[in-house]
Amino acid sequence: MNTPKLKLGLVGLGNIGKTHIRNIQAIEQIELVGVCDLIGEKADRVAAECGTTAYYNHSELFERSGLEAVIIAVPHYSHSTIAIDAFECGIHVLCEKPLAVHVNDAKRTIEAYAEAKQQYPELVFGMMFQERTLPFYKKIKEVVDSGKLGQLTRATWINTAWFRSQAYYDSGDWRATWAGEGGGILTNQCPHNLDFYQWVFGVPAKISGHAHIGKYHNIEVEDEVTAYFEHESGMIGHFIVTTAESPGVNRLEIVGENGRLVFEKDKLQLFLNQTSMLQHLKETAQGFKNVECEETEIVVDTDVPSGHKVVTEKFVNKILTGNGELIAEGTEGIHSVTIANGIMLSSFTKQMVEVPFDSDQYEELLEQLISTSKFRKAASIAIEEDIKQSFSK
Repeated sequence: MNTPKLKLGLVGLGNIGKTHIRNIQAIEQIELVGVCDLIGEKADRVAAECGTTAYYNHSELFERSGLEAVIIAVPHYSHSTIAIDAFECGIHVLCEKPLAVHVNDAKRTIEAYAEAKQQYPELVFGMMFQERTLPFYKKIKEVVDSGKLGQLTRATWINTAWFRSQAYYDSGDWRATWAGEGGGILTNQCPHNLDFYQWVFGVPAKISGHAHIGKYHNIEVEDEVTAYFEHESGMIGHFIVTTAESPGVNRLEIVGENGRLVFEKDKLQLFLNQTSMLQHLKETAQGFKNVECEETEIVVDTDVPSGHKVVTEKFVNKILTGNGELIAEGTEGIHSVTIANGIMLSSFTKQMVEVPFDSDQYEELLEQLISTSKFRKAASIAIEEDIKQSFSK
């Protein structure tokens, strides 16, 4: 019996596109019916290597290839445009991060999906948030959701393991520009982190952001960010990231009334209180005595499938069988965009912003940055890089 195959197209053949090609070739249920890139030579080369057809704009791919689904892996500003065009054609979409550069485009994309589903009820829309599949992150989500920590009081994430050289930024004329990329570390490196944050804790109610523009690199966007969050529950959050720290660190602390969960260096430690800290501080007659706690290391099985391939397989299975769940629904993509935009809006206006904020204000600010920027990148240079080094930070 022949295995049913999904007719899939890929738009964008840059670094991340290469990763998708490898995964597509490894998934038996996929028939790659076309690849697309604005650079014709690149599209021709990849098409020849994969035994498929090259296209030079996504409209031609949609009209001529007979595809049923598309993976979008192009520079950020085009995510919304291509996704919306796909929905209008009844094409399933798996979109790379971020869903959009700003909240308004994210809203337009989600609205287009909702409208298309009226005509195509089975339409599937997924986000490539592969870090949700990582064993340690899945376990952290499981522990928090279990309620073991009780009422959460603080989450602090110091993630500076995103080092990027000037050569990296010079390797593409769209990189690190307001017009080409729409932002820096929050838009490029950290959508996964922001998605994980909201996946576990929800979107903050208030955001105070401090973003430094081109502090360490010759770029026009942010390369160092410190953000403070307030949640409706009373929990506070800290988010500290940069592309200019080596050696960097990835340390996440989650504190609740019943203890603390710490993730660092592929180690997950739980400090569990014998009684609630909130109860203890109200009832104890002693002024300085801490709650006694027990420290344990949570063993995590890392020998399990994870990453882009798992997300793609879930996407394909959902379309072919109508069953199963996506790793991340496309509509969830707006949450990380909201946090990123909120941080930048707070930084530029020098005041805390409440969520939801005025998304028109942020779009107007972004348009101003694009139109008034005097930064012009020099001719692009080629660099040696392994895209895998950028994953799972």
